[in-house]
Amino acid sequence: MAFAHDVEGALGSLVWLANSALEPDTLETPEQLAAFYADHGYTGVLRGTRAELEEVRAMRPAFRQLLLASRDDAVDLVNAMLRENAALPQLARHGDTDWHLHAVQDDQRFAVRIAVESAMAMVDVIRADEMSRLGVCADDTCDGVVLDLSRNRSRIFCSTACGNRAAVAAYRARQA
Repeated sequence: MAFAHDVEGALGSLVWLANSALEPDTLETPEQLAAFYADHGYTGVLRGTRAELEEVRAMRPAFRQLLLASRDDAVDLVNAMLRENAALPQLARHGDTDWHLHAVQDDQRFAVRIAVESAMAMVDVIRADEMSRLGVCADDTCDGVVLDLSRNRSRIFCSTACGNRAAVAAYRARQA
């Protein structure tokens, strides 16, 4: 199942945010929030304040819960996020990005935009019955969320670092 480019992007940023709360925390400064904003192609207002950072950081446990929920539980979480943030989906095109959905205005708080874009992406995952694309890292020492967008559903590690760590451990075990 191939998702639209905006859905894949929103899912990637949602997983990144959920995993940023793991040790070491990778979202501790307004500068790191600005880098996240740029790296994940967000548009609209970014104030770069400590309060804005804390608002985004506070959402991470709910995002992890959403990503690892059953399909039916995810529906309740998504509907609540859309309702609480007064989402109103509309088509938008800007810069090099072709038509895609925005569900809040660009002047909304960044945390609201993240929540709504994440919920809208999860709508597609739920409707396509693709919750199996989300899971927990196969590395026993990691609790990271995995987003598997591969054709053959073969991704089992949340990052290259976890995959490399597992490969090194397997190599060492074979050499012993």
